[in-house]
Amino acid sequence: MPVKYTYLLVDFFCIIFPFLFSFHPRLQFNKHWRSFLIPCISTATFFLVWDAIFTHIGVWSFNPEYVIGIYLAGMPVEEFLFFICIPYACVFSYHCFDVLFNFSSLQKPIRFFYAILSVALLITAFFHLSQLYTSVTFIFTGILLVYLVAINAKFLSTFFFCFLFILIPFILSNGVLTGSFFGRTVVQYNDAHNLGIRILTIPFEDTFYGLLLLLLNVWGYERFRRPLN
Repeated sequence: MPVKYTYLLVDFFCIIFPFLFSFHPRLQFNKHWRSFLIPCISTATFFLVWDAIFTHIGVWSFNPEYVIGIYLAGMPVEEFLFFICIPYACVFSYHCFDVLFNFSSLQKPIRFFYAILSVALLITAFFHLSQLYTSVTFIFTGILLVYLVAINAKFLSTFFFCFLFILIPFILSNGVLTGSFFGRTVVQYNDAHNLGIRILTIPFEDTFYGLLLLLLNVWGYERFRRPLN
């Protein structure tokens, strides 16, 4: 298969199995699609504006060899699909954890962990303001964590363990996009705007970019599904 489908296939394989299992009689995630859709669209809009700005100023770029060649706002269409496919897969995973497990007894220690993490992110951002990927990602993520801890968001304990699980497919999918496995660097990062720390070929900041993306989607999903929580 031509290499130009690399990014498109990453999107496809991220969503296909969660989509198929959405109809499982015990999970029935398909019944919650409305609760997922609006938060996904609003979060995607925010990230795509951020994405377009960072693409325009050269914080990152997309290798034209590994995309199908359809562009919107200077970004390949696969990038737009990314902000639907990845949130769908991850909110589905969160839904599974919520149905199958109960982590409510761990709410306090996990809130404490997120409080410490938020402080660490904001301090790091302060000392790296000129590195835009680091500072912007850490500031947004840190502020959101502070807010969710302050309001005692009930989904945080389940989300914590779900995110640990998601780190496995995260490394696989982002590894493909950044050249860890097939030597195809779909997304190219300007190291002047990050810490230069890599997990395989994945910038360290990607972990918190992903955390922010998924937190916003899960928070929105919970607000629509359980408006009183």
